[in-house]
Amino acid sequence: MGLISGIFSLLFGGGRNVVRETTEVFRENADNAAERSVILRDQVMAQFGSEFQSDRKGAFDRFMDGLNRLPRPAMALGTLALLAAAMIDPLWFAARMQGIALVPEPLWWLLGVIVSFYFGARHQAKAQDFQRQIGATLLNAPTVLENLDALKRLSDAAEVSAELSTGDIDPNPALDDWKRKRESRAAT
Repeated sequence: MGLISGIFSLLFGGGRNVVRETTEVFRENADNAAERSVILRDQVMAQFGSEFQSDRKGAFDRFMDGLNRLPRPAMALGTLALLAAAMIDPLWFAARMQGIALVPEPLWWLLGVIVSFYFGARHQAKAQDFQRQIGATLLNAPTVLENLDALKRLSDAAEVSAELSTGDIDPNPALDDWKRKRESRAAT
């Protein structure tokens, strides 16, 4: 008995645990790690919370925080508004899209870079031949003008169709000519 109790007192005596201490050299103590994690998390949350306390912020900081929250909802609501506009008035929408067709490609690249960096994406733009892109965009101008003229004609046709349905215009110009000739013959 004395030998076994001597070994146990050597290993576990005096509030020590040699087995545990030796194991902790090779493996972290899970209980102590959890305690340290809770303490670290509490300290991090306290630091973050102190950064966002409104009593320490000025009007400019509050304004900038509000401004930084606008782009995502504005883009989402703007896209939904464009879809609604396309359904409500397709001619108006098509005319606006023709205007977008005139935006030079380097400007689209610039917009893409700004939006990508704003949302945290890494974007690496290739070198663009700016003058060539401007020339290519200007070559599209006659096509855009023709499309705008076609849209104008469609809009005018839609207005005439609306007037015809309300009865403001006689739908048969040949009949009008015949009536005028008949009335002029009857008068003479």
